[in-house]
Amino acid sequence: MSKRKSWSEKLQDNKNLPRVERITDKMSKRWGTGTVLIPAPMEVDEMMRKVPEGKLITINEIRSALARKHKASIGCPMTTGIFAWVAANAAEELSQKGEENITPYWRTLKTGGVINPKYPGGAARQKELLEKEGHKVIQKGKKHVVVDYIKSLAQL
Repeated sequence: MSKRKSWSEKLQDNKNLPRVERITDKMSKRWGTGTVLIPAPMEVDEMMRKVPEGKLITINEIRSALARKHKASIGCPMTTGIFAWVAANAAEELSQKGEENITPYWRTLKTGGVINPKYPGGAARQKELLEKEGHKVIQKGKKHVVVDYIKSLAQL
C-alpha cells in the first residue's frame, strides 16, 4: 500500500505543467477560441503568496495574470481552482507544524468576492481570518461574501 502524498508534496508536483493548449471545438462554446493555460500548482501558490495583508484576489484574477504571463487567451478555471485549494491545504498543513511563513490562502476569493467553503476550516475560518485583517464579511443566502471586495483587490 502506498503512502498518501502530503498537501505540500501535491503542491510541489508540477505534473509537466504549465502547459498552453489550443482550445478545442467542444471547449470553444464556453471559452471562445485561442489557447488555454493549464498552470502548475506552484504558480498558483506564488500568485496567492503575493497578496499583501489587507488586500484580496479572486481566482479569476489569478487565471488572467497567469494567462498573460504565458501569452494564453485564458487560464483554466478548473485547474486554477483546484491548485488554489491544494495551496490552501498545504499552507494549513505547514501552519499546524508551526511554520509561520505560509501562503495567505484566505485572501483568495471565488468570483464575486465569495469565500471558498472548501478551504481548511470552511467558510467560518476564512471569515475569521479576513475579519482579522479588517474585511467585512456578510452572508448572502448560503454564501459568505466580502463587502466591497473590489476596493481591496491586489494588483498583480
